[in-house]
Amino acid sequence: MADTLLYLTELLGLKVHDLKGRVIGRVKEAAIVPLIDPFRIDRFLIAAGPTWFTVRYDQVADISLDGIRLSHEQLTPFHADEYMLRLVRDLLDQQIIDAHGRKVVRVTDATFEVRPADTYTGLFVVEVDIGLRSIFRRLLQGTMPPRWIRRLQGPIPPNSISWQFCNIIEPDPMRRLRLNISPKQLEQMHPADLADIVEELGPEGREAVMTSIDSESAAEALSEVDIDIQASIIESLETEKAAEILEEMSPDEAADVLQELEESTSEEILEEMSQEEKTEVEELLEYDEHTAGGLMNTEYIALHLDATVQEAIASLRESAGAVDSINAVFLIDPEERLVGQVSLGRLLVSPLDTRLMTLAGDDDMLQVQSDEKEARITERFDKYNLLALPVVDDHRRLIGVITADDVITVLRGGR
Repeated sequence: MADTLLYLTELLGLKVHDLKGRVIGRVKEAAIVPLIDPFRIDRFLIAAGPTWFTVRYDQVADISLDGIRLSHEQLTPFHADEYMLRLVRDLLDQQIIDAHGRKVVRVTDATFEVRPADTYTGLFVVEVDIGLRSIFRRLLQGTMPPRWIRRLQGPIPPNSISWQFCNIIEPDPMRRLRLNISPKQLEQMHPADLADIVEELGPEGREAVMTSIDSESAAEALSEVDIDIQASIIESLETEKAAEILEEMSPDEAADVLQELEESTSEEILEEMSQEEKTEVEELLEYDEHTAGGLMNTEYIALHLDATVQEAIASLRESAGAVDSINAVFLIDPEERLVGQVSLGRLLVSPLDTRLMTLAGDDDMLQVQSDEKEARITERFDKYNLLALPVVDDHRRLIGVITADDVITVLRGGR
């Protein structure tokens, strides 16, 4: 037959004819072997009474809405192949990631292209269907001839995703889940978009995404999801991978996640972390999570009184990895006591040789001690329109900084 389209809902139940035109069974399943060809249907699973047989792609002479005609009849009993992606079992009604649309969708049908070759007729997946038209086909499947259903679906606009843009979550030989294509598209997404995808997936899908992308991207996405989901994801990962991701997070965020885990799990992950990150996180874990100590971040820039704008800018460049969370440079005396702070805005408009102490105003000395309660901290941010609030110990030594992002997370109920 000429090149045309065929839906999975139409393929299922098609009669299979031998060389003499006799019906020997019906199609119950179709499978791709991604390692061989990620588009071509490699096997058709045929039911003949209680028995299932396998038909290879190169045994098919023709495919149409009238059925499948074989070119030769050497059928073999069906045996499960761990490398198969079975479309009914593994794709239909499953969630997939639409990388271009930055969302998770549920597959309700698939569209194939029928392509005649020299010695056989191949069936190739071109897109997955996710809209009302495919739901309509599913509802009417088996109740009337496919050609009638095609006419009736005409007024409904199609909604589909090209197969090449689908991140398919498929079973691997260990029956876990993994991404079928390169995760680069996911890594290039905005962390908030990737977080939305992660939240929509089930536990296995979340684990599959987090283990397939690099630790930095995983950490950025993890920071955007609710704390209970963060803990669930970290708990599901191998200890080494969990430690790598937490090392990429800010120490306060990593501590928040570890506080949600069983103590034994938390300790195992800490043991896998590098000594510097481990020490910072362990220090934060000592504080009540609903106090300034539990809210604060230990990533900040503190310089001595005689430092200049040029030195401050150099420190900012050295701290490029954490610069997004830095709103000010803090000034400390020789005993490391907090004596002032300078906003980044003031740094940008001041000559390079300006002493930082001359830029620190009298209103820059707002600070809290580590045991200050959460409610009091949010009141201060609201009253003074703060972007950052330094945290000091009993001797006024700077030990951390609370940012507006931390307070927003508290107000959203994320802690």
